[in-house]
Amino acid sequence: MRTLLTGGRGLLGTPLAARLRASGADVLATDLPEVDVTDGESVSRAIASYGPDHVVHLAAWTDVDGCEGDPARAECVNAAAAGLVAEACAAAGARLLYVSTDYVFDGAGDQPHDEDDAVAPLSVYGASKLGGERRVAAAGGEHWIVRCQSIYGRGKKSFADAILARAAAGEPLRVVTDQVVCPTYAPDLADALVAILRRAPLGVYHAANSGWCSWFEFARAVLDESGRRDVVIAAITAADLRRPAPRPANSRFTCDRLAEATGLRLRPWREALVAYLGEHVAGGGDT
Repeated sequence: MRTLLTGGRGLLGTPLAARLRASGADVLATDLPEVDVTDGESVSRAIASYGPDHVVHLAAWTDVDGCEGDPARAECVNAAAAGLVAEACAAAGARLLYVSTDYVFDGAGDQPHDEDDAVAPLSVYGASKLGGERRVAAAGGEHWIVRCQSIYGRGKKSFADAILARAAAGEPLRVVTDQVVCPTYAPDLADALVAILRRAPLGVYHAANSGWCSWFEFARAVLDESGRRDVVIAAITAADLRRPAPRPANSRFTCDRLAEATGLRLRPWREALVAYLGEHVAGGGDT
C-alpha cells in the first residue's frame, strides 16, 4: 500500500506515518514547502509522481480564532484545497481520507453526535472544514471523511502542556466548564486512521478516545495524574474568555460506526492521557 500524506510532519501526520510504515506501507509524508495544497498543480504533480493507492489529507489551518478573522484564507486552505486534493485523487484513481472536525456541529443538546447528525457550524473554521467535506464528496472519487477533535500529542504544544507549564510557573489557571469534548491522543487517532484505510467501507466516521469531559475536568486530570493535586483551577465559562470564534458546547462523539467497521474502539481518554504524561515526563517519542 502506497500512501501519501499532506501535512505529514505535523501533530497527527508524524505518528500516522510511523504506524503506516510499521504496518508495511510505503509512505510519502509531504508538507510545505514541497507540496502546497492550495496550488492545484503542486498537488497534482505530487500525486501523479508518487502514484499512491491512498492519500490522507491532513493539511489545514487549525487556528480557530485566526480563521474567524480571515474567512478568505480559511476558505482557501481548508475548503478549496480539500477540493483540489480530492480532484487530483479522483483523476489518479487514489482513495482519499479527509480529516475533518467536530466544529461542523453546533454542539446543541447533551447527546453524543453520530455521523448522520445535522451539521451547523458556528465558526468560520467549522464552516471551512465542512466546505472541505462537501468538496471532497463533490469530486466524485472514492473517499472517507473522518471527523476528529481535541487532539494532543508530542511535537506541538498541547492543552495538557500549557496546563503543566502554567502550573510549574505558578501562574493562575482559569479553564472553562461549559465545553464538553473527547480529548484525543494523536497516536491513538493514528491507529484509527490506519484501521480505516485497511478495512473500513468508504463513508463518514467519527474517531476519538472513548468518553468525554469538560476542559476543566481534563485540566484537573492533567494536574492530578502528574502529581499536582494541590494546584487550584478557577472554573470559568466560555463567555468569560471572549474569544473571537464560538466553540460547540457539546462535542461528545459516538464512535460506534468506527468500532463496527474496524473492530477498534480507542481507549478511554484518561488512560491515553496517562500514557502521554508518562512519555512527556520521560522525554520520549510517541509510540
